[in-house]
Amino acid sequence: MSTDGSRPLYKEVKLAITRILSAGEVGGGDAIPTEKQLSERFGVSVGTIRKAIDELVAERVLIRQQGRGTFLAPLSPERMLNYFWHIVRKDGTREVPIVQTLGFQGVPADAETAARLGIPPGAGIFRIRNLLLLGGEPVIIDDIRIAQAMFPGLTEADFVSRDTTVYGLYQSRFNVSVLKAFDRLSAVAADPASAKQLGVALSTPLLQIDRIALTFEDRPVESRRSLLLTDRYEYHNALTSEEH
Repeated sequence: MSTDGSRPLYKEVKLAITRILSAGEVGGGDAIPTEKQLSERFGVSVGTIRKAIDELVAERVLIRQQGRGTFLAPLSPERMLNYFWHIVRKDGTREVPIVQTLGFQGVPADAETAARLGIPPGAGIFRIRNLLLLGGEPVIIDDIRIAQAMFPGLTEADFVSRDTTVYGLYQSRFNVSVLKAFDRLSAVAADPASAKQLGVALSTPLLQIDRIALTFEDRPVESRRSLLLTDRYEYHNALTSEEH
């Protein structure tokens, strides 16, 4: 492996490893090739491989297990709750939502969705609408949009009958790992549809959360718009020094 000098060699190796992962050579929870195997594959030292892997471990893409090897981090429900679920009760309690799928359809991407997903306008997408219950009450409406080309063959039955989180389904069924997400928050008023589904009055204040979820090389996976009823729940995102 060679580099043009614009970035360190270990960064080039890190990019090459992420391409192996994004190509589906390794599934969630599976071991990646050993440092020696990667060293031989890319023609670089084990030390360079280790430095690249160190960064992927720090970014939570990979997990090291002493004496066993290094694994692609699986998107278990526990990991999803820790890293991608930011809704808590106002007393700080975290709850696992019960999800009801209200709609699942294949439609052409409008211009806004196409731009968010990095696909051509009119390309096929799956549009999914979920109602999330916390404490037995409807609290969140999710409008999820994903490119059909990234999730070929996905059906409503597959989606509804999954035995994992939505992100867990992406990884286990399609080898698409969500590595990070960017959320943008704004205040909106409940429209007739959301008011009915949440069981609140028209124009009730809601928190709107616009999310773009990304996989390797910052490729968009999902555009999600969530509406949160904030009388008993709030958005809470704790940052650490590793995330700055």
